[in-house]
Amino acid sequence: MLHHVSVGVTDVSRAAEFYDAVLGALGYKRTAQYLPYAIAYGEGVSEFWIQLPADQGTPSPGKGAHFGFAARNQSAVHRFHETALAKGGKDEGAPGPRPDYGPDYYGAFAIDPFGNKIEAVFIAGEARSRRNTARGPKRKSAAKRMPARKLKAKAKRGTATRKRKARRR
Repeated sequence: MLHHVSVGVTDVSRAAEFYDAVLGALGYKRTAQYLPYAIAYGEGVSEFWIQLPADQGTPSPGKGAHFGFAARNQSAVHRFHETALAKGGKDEGAPGPRPDYGPDYYGAFAIDPFGNKIEAVFIAGEARSRRNTARGPKRKSAAKRMPARKLKAKAKRGTATRKRKARRR
């Protein structure tokens, strides 16, 4: 449903130090930067942005809003929380099970140096299905779909076709 999320900060460079470390603990990387105005993170695409407010005003965290990041395992949730606190964030909920959110929910919460509430969450079955969905359906390689003799014949035809085209030129 969501394409990306942006949060306002007063200092993008300072926020980058925090988010490079905290999101790095979850395996996310910086995907774009437009310094001194904005930086983005994600897994290949820019999904989470930190930026100066477009109206040049003072940013303020949304009341009741928070941003949850998928973790690959419970250890990543712990690394996220430890890193957030080490980089100037405030504890908003130590790593652990959250049975009120679901039987397999494992999360941790922090407040970034700019007042935004962030979370790392791991749900065992969901993590597997998210990885499989992101990659799309599994496809067999050409070698597994086609017998070796057919692959060789196809390769020869391709070579012969390229040679004929080259002679025509």
